[in-house]
Amino acid sequence: MRILVVAAHPDDEVLGLGGTLALLSGEHEIYTLIVTDGSSTQYAGEDVNKILDKKRVECKECNRVLGVKDVIFGDLPDMCLDTVPHVDINALIHSQIKSIEPDWVFTHHSGDLNMDHKKVYESTMVAVRPVGKHRVKRVFAYETPSSTEWNGYDHVNAFIPNWFFDITQTLPTKIDAINCYRTEKREFPHPRSIEAIKAQAGMRGLAAGVAAAEAFSVIKGVGI
Repeated sequence: MRILVVAAHPDDEVLGLGGTLALLSGEHEIYTLIVTDGSSTQYAGEDVNKILDKKRVECKECNRVLGVKDVIFGDLPDMCLDTVPHVDINALIHSQIKSIEPDWVFTHHSGDLNMDHKKVYESTMVAVRPVGKHRVKRVFAYETPSSTEWNGYDHVNAFIPNWFFDITQTLPTKIDAINCYRTEKREFPHPRSIEAIKAQAGMRGLAAGVAAAEAFSVIKGVGI
């Protein structure tokens, strides 16, 4: 089985489903698409090219730890996807759907606070439409710490998981992979701190009856 992870920024993939990727990579081909350059806006005034290069190294190192086969960089402007024509984001994601022909696709939750995440979700749903010869069998939305839980908990924005992966055995690998992102780590009680990530895995594990889990919302699926 082939799996495509669509992430707006470097580190979204490991924060959202690093344990699941480590779990599945032993038997399946996994690809990560990073839609934006991850640097152009939030580090304005600094040596952006140097930061971008460093983030790419960290991203590749992180995905190697998780067992991901390849990382694709989309290089669209960071924190500015609302200024990019929708068709351009659609085309980027669709090109990878067409090239990789994934069975499963993981993307951002539609109610995330981060606007880039919302745009990536919307374009992913366009790209996985059941047209053409290839059909994506299942689409999952993942939660991203410091974005999913920081938005409102109304019926529109709330993340309501209905699928869990047991990451009890792969949580240490997720932590090792997160540590590759030296530019993105934060101190507790920030949601991207190691303590908070372990706590979230434990909370999701309680909901699933295991020691540690990652939670997802199945957006659409077909077959057994």
